[in-house]
Amino acid sequence: MADGTLQVGFETQGSAVVISPQGEIGYSEATVFRTWLRKAHDAKSPRLVVDLSKVDYMNTPGVATLVESLQIAKKAKTRLILCGMNEKVFAIFKIARLDTVFEITPTAADAIAKA
Repeated sequence: MADGTLQVGFETQGSAVVISPQGEIGYSEATVFRTWLRKAHDAKSPRLVVDLSKVDYMNTPGVATLVESLQIAKKAKTRLILCGMNEKVFAIFKIARLDTVFEITPTAADAIAKA
């Protein structure tokens, strides 16, 4: 978004909380993203799905926010699933070898359907 504001969808689907950020997740947006992820963790759902299908670009602070969220999820025994990454965003995860750390699915429907 031009003004640096990140739009974030937040909904519950079955036993999953789905967070859907839209736009770019850079330095200024990472703080907003972190706030929404904490809200999702506070819901204490067994699964947290982060739908990245509307994220055009993510840099280090965005990735670090997801790593922090994964640590919180592991402590709370919540399953964190990332989905819908475009090639640019997925490349960042692959370079950092985070594609082996995170559970990643092609779509939100796949993530929600996972038992």
